[in-house]
Amino acid sequence: MSDNVYHIYDKVFKKILTLSSKAVINLINGLFDTDYPTDSTVAYNWTEFENNELRHILADTILTINGKYSYHMEAQMTEDEDIIFRVFDYGYGHADRNRRYAENMLTNEDGYIEKNSIESGCELLFPEPKIIYLYSSAKAPDEYYLRLNFGSQGYFLYKVSTFKFLETSLEELNNRKMIILIPFQLLKLRALMKKERSEENLKALQYLIEHDIIESIEQNLTLNNITPDDARRLKQLTHRLYQHIYSHYDEMEVLNVLTDESLILDIDIIEKKHEEEIAAIIAEKDAEIKALKDEFAKQQVLSLLEEIEALKAENARLKAAQKQS
Repeated sequence: MSDNVYHIYDKVFKKILTLSSKAVINLINGLFDTDYPTDSTVAYNWTEFENNELRHILADTILTINGKYSYHMEAQMTEDEDIIFRVFDYGYGHADRNRRYAENMLTNEDGYIEKNSIESGCELLFPEPKIIYLYSSAKAPDEYYLRLNFGSQGYFLYKVSTFKFLETSLEELNNRKMIILIPFQLLKLRALMKKERSEENLKALQYLIEHDIIESIEQNLTLNNITPDDARRLKQLTHRLYQHIYSHYDEMEVLNVLTDESLILDIDIIEKKHEEEIAAIIAEKDAEIKALKDEFAKQQVLSLLEEIEALKAENARLKAAQKQS
């Protein structure tokens, strides 16, 4: 697979990780079997390297939750035996950048080291890793292993589990609230459509888009698993992937139009709804301001009338006094 093609999927994957913290936390909980509240904080630890053309590329995706727990996700399109080395390398780099020295370890609330057990040194805390296979024609393993030999100090077996997207049912994806991976559902029919773009396969792809993707996004929006902006951006990313995978086939002309309508027009509907909601709020506030202005003006008129009456009374008193003199 060429670098340009790979980077399309890599960029889309990294885009979905910039959705709302609610959506990202739900993904973390689903992938790593954690239970962080959806209002937890998410910090991004992006690192970069330069490729042969000296273009900067985001190399890894490590997120830190609540300033404490880090998770490393590597998205793959093909099975790669060397991935374990890259994950370890990125994990080590993150641990090294965030190393904890002896004075911090001695007061570590996690209890990794007993107080006064060491006087010097540092601790490298690796992020929890996960390899996400979005698409692979080969059978990817459930876990990768890297045996670290520390000589006389013994061995340590570094393990990285995998998540196989195409082997995960739509029901499980929704139950685990991992909805932000939904644009990659388009990959499920990629090989089939490449082989034959029959009427039956076109209908299957249309059903996948309308039911598996769009309905899942809208259901998760209703369930408050994602925000309205998340829903809009997920549909945009779905449309971008669709254009890359399918739209160039001549047989896809009719489905291209339907896809545009179901994805793009629906996005416009969501945006229009937001605009209407904002306009209603602004109108309500304008009415409140006008009412306040009217009340203020009324009070000013009453105050002015009182001053006029007071001046009239004072003028009458002065005239009466003049007559008496």
